[in-house]
Amino acid sequence: MHLVKLATAVVALASGTDAAVRQLPRPASCSGVANFRYQYKLESGWSAMKIAGGLKQVRTIVWDTEGNMLVSQNTRGISVHTFGDNGCINSTTMLISGNQINHGLSITPDGKTLYASSETTLWSWAYDPLTRKISNQKTIVRGMSTGIHSSRTVAVVPQQPNLVLLQVGSNSNFDMASQQPGTGRAIIKIFDASKAPSNGFNYNTEGEVYGYGLRNEIGFTADPNGVFWGVENSGDDFARTENGQRRDIHIDNPAEKLNNLGDPLTVRNAWYGYPTCFSVWNPANFPNSNLKTGSHFVVSPNSSYNDATCNGRAVPPRLTFQAHSAPIANTFDSDAKNMYVTFHGSWNRQPATGFKVVQIPFARLANGTYEPVAPADSMTGYKDIFSAPNPGSCTANGLTMSNCFRLTAAAWDPAGRGLFVGSDNSAEGEIYILTPNK
Repeated sequence: MHLVKLATAVVALASGTDAAVRQLPRPASCSGVANFRYQYKLESGWSAMKIAGGLKQVRTIVWDTEGNMLVSQNTRGISVHTFGDNGCINSTTMLISGNQINHGLSITPDGKTLYASSETTLWSWAYDPLTRKISNQKTIVRGMSTGIHSSRTVAVVPQQPNLVLLQVGSNSNFDMASQQPGTGRAIIKIFDASKAPSNGFNYNTEGEVYGYGLRNEIGFTADPNGVFWGVENSGDDFARTENGQRRDIHIDNPAEKLNNLGDPLTVRNAWYGYPTCFSVWNPANFPNSNLKTGSHFVVSPNSSYNDATCNGRAVPPRLTFQAHSAPIANTFDSDAKNMYVTFHGSWNRQPATGFKVVQIPFARLANGTYEPVAPADSMTGYKDIFSAPNPGSCTANGLTMSNCFRLTAAAWDPAGRGLFVGSDNSAEGEIYILTPNK
């Protein structure tokens, strides 16, 4: 596909539209929508408003070709929301009801095929954005493993929309069996939905391996060239044993990752290190070594398998994030000058961290590729734009309960209002609009 056409297709996919969507104002407030449930802090140059509340555990947001917003609500289903000329929601209906729907949601650039997932199954439907109706449900993939990571992220490949990427995380902190891609864990696979058998593909034994060694690559999005970028949740409660000495490193290591996953039309079987290789956030925990932020390390180095082994074999992250931030979703703005990542927030770090949206500046290089502006060993390659006022005081009882918002979905609005962000706090599912001031 010609580069200009591909970039158009990717932008269309990010917004869920092949055609121009009517532009809408960002409202200051909307009738019937309560105030933010939790306090927040904004970076200078941004404004925020709450566009929707009273939802259930918002996980993913996509847009159809008419500019309608589709929302995956964990254990409730898929809702569809239309907007009035004032930019506020003027109707909400449940498109798909069912407690199996838990996270994954994607739509083809033409807006005619919708995908959604449960922990074990990926389905597709024919979708009409004018009537906001679905039909012809099909099982595309079945048999995904169950475990501690139940979310299943799905993304349509913009260069070839019959292809879908489908992710499964690990089933434990150190899922050693996932070193073998055949386990179907800690992996992203590619499936040709147009060739799905009547009962769906078996996840573990069919499809192609895009990348593995990805502990929980819960968010991924395409840049204008169709190259996917993923955010990875790394491990918990780490200690490093070296020369007979055990050192607790879990407060600031291992790092969460931003991975360049490559072009899904050409990349296969890339290995990113898990469950033996992890990334450094704070090098101070690794004295007498040459490790930097972003380097790979092993928890118990020896003469036959050590840090150098990992750094010679595993694909390195392009950037890293503070340990335990729990990145959930990522998206580009309309011209791919910035990526935005939602941090769900930590559950086992004191003081807590995360509970924010961060901005990563990107640049288009002379060769046409897109890259973060910061070098790979940077600890300042991103900045907060929206966060809990004091993330260190946030508590996380389980995955969704907290005294702060738990940020999840991230989707740039094709109608020009800015970044839509979801929270899946079990007290109230909310959606906010974050708008850069012009």
